[in-house]
Amino acid sequence: MNQTEIRNFCIIAHIDHGKSTLADRLLEHTGTIEKRNMIKQVLDDMDLEQERGITIKLHAIQMKYHSKNGRNYILNLIDTPGHVDFSYEVSRSLAACEGALLVIDATQGVEAQTISNLYLAIENGLEIIPVINKVDLQNAMIDEVTDQIIELIGCKKEDIILASAKTGIGTEDILESIVNRIPPAKVETNKPLRALIFDSKFDIYRGVVVYIRVFEGSIKEGDEIKFFFTGKSFTAEEVGHLKMGRNKTKELKSGDVGYLIAGIKDVNDSKVGDTIFKISQPVDKPLPGYKEVKSMVFSGIYPSTTEDFETLRDSLSKLKLNDAALTYEPESSAALGFGFRCGFLGMLHMEIVQERLEREYNINIITTVPNVEFKVYKTNGEILVVDNPSLMPDAANINFIEEPYISSSIITPTDFIGSLMKLANDRRGVYVSTNYVDAKRVDIRFEFPLSEIVFDFYDKLKSYSRGYASFDYEFKEFRESKLVKLDILLNGDPVDALSTIVHKDKAYEWGKKLCNKLRQLIPKQMYEVAIQAAIGSKIVARETISAMRKNVIAKCYGGDISRKRKLLEKQKEGKKRMKQIGSVEIPQEAFHAVLSLD
Repeated sequence: MNQTEIRNFCIIAHIDHGKSTLADRLLEHTGTIEKRNMIKQVLDDMDLEQERGITIKLHAIQMKYHSKNGRNYILNLIDTPGHVDFSYEVSRSLAACEGALLVIDATQGVEAQTISNLYLAIENGLEIIPVINKVDLQNAMIDEVTDQIIELIGCKKEDIILASAKTGIGTEDILESIVNRIPPAKVETNKPLRALIFDSKFDIYRGVVVYIRVFEGSIKEGDEIKFFFTGKSFTAEEVGHLKMGRNKTKELKSGDVGYLIAGIKDVNDSKVGDTIFKISQPVDKPLPGYKEVKSMVFSGIYPSTTEDFETLRDSLSKLKLNDAALTYEPESSAALGFGFRCGFLGMLHMEIVQERLEREYNINIITTVPNVEFKVYKTNGEILVVDNPSLMPDAANINFIEEPYISSSIITPTDFIGSLMKLANDRRGVYVSTNYVDAKRVDIRFEFPLSEIVFDFYDKLKSYSRGYASFDYEFKEFRESKLVKLDILLNGDPVDALSTIVHKDKAYEWGKKLCNKLRQLIPKQMYEVAIQAAIGSKIVARETISAMRKNVIAKCYGGDISRKRKLLEKQKEGKKRMKQIGSVEIPQEAFHAVLSLD
């Protein structure tokens, strides 16, 4: 087939706007998958993806389409993850395409992630085909959403395709628009090989399977290749196209999307965004856009029983084979024993890793309070990067602390502006601008400290706006802030797993709430237990769990008071000795208490 009849495209949309369902219809219409083998969201092959209805790992698939103009086309669909945590993977998918279907829900309209992914597509110079999905629903606002799209990308009304991914309305129109409006893949076969890695996955039999888009030259079986940024060299064992399975071919040429197997043992060697070239034809410049993926949120993961430590280590190493963005290193805690400090792209990524550990590897785990990375500038000029509160140096040695800030976009109906402004102020948000998307919806821009949104910000946003507001963010910079380490003490002993780094103005309120919550969760002991929140040596909040007390004077009926006093003093001495040698058992719920604080 002529390389000019190849179309590489992706689908960009907000979560729940019907991206995966539309992919199902395209696969069905082109005969890539038979109707009898069809399941919902066929490209989302993970149980978690099917249950949550979101795409976690991107997928690529090749379809063949016979157009109305009588020509046969190859369509390479590169699916993209829908969540803001995976925006770098989205950007690499877009870099491998020439066009994008912009899918917008007819009942919801333009959302925050729609706009951010659209800007990514425009930056990559992609041809945008707008699609209004779910037009068959009774509450579809087709005219309003059409106006929003025209204002957003400046297209004509007739360029917008009306579709229903569920019923198959408009599928033929979408396929015709792909072949007619998206430019063919640029073919440069005479140049040395340059191919972009846009994803990789681990196969237990073959090692790492790398998904690539060949921009220049060609790659054959047996070619000696090298990765530009990692500097690793391999021999191409197998190349081919991605259909419902791997379809082996002898060669991938300029314009092709496919897979490469080269005996790669570690998924870290095939970094997303890296450039592949032949050792016999070295290149000076890599393909643009590569960056190291950085963890944004850090949390300790510990086994609920110490015997499971080795099992947890094995499980994390197996999970890491399929998820290059996960980082982990051993750490220990006085309260929880041995565990691992893990780095995640965001809160959704963290939830998914925890759920996969519990489901796929049957481990009960305890997670500590999520933290972000802080830069601590010491008085001696040293700069520390701290992702764990227990590593925070003494306050006397700290000159100042910087924390990460993000730029965010909240799109909400105008009715909820007041309550969302209040939420933003409570979370130390810095107001930037307000733009009206249409008469009823507004895009409010804020800058937030990342530490303020990693807990329950998204849940609060949804409850304040009755589920109508959408949120998107990207990292901006580090800024100086008044931050302190808040320790929790039980009978004077610090519990390192409950320590957090908070803003100085919020430390008292946070400490008071946490002490109160722990008082409800920690069971009574035979002696009095003091729960304290402290900043350095200064106690900012305290709660006391009273002792379980046996009535030792019950046997005294009348008689001299000194007898009763003697028994009470004896009990008091005994409790004092118990307090010195006793240790307080902290239940698992206490470590989750911080996450459920209002």
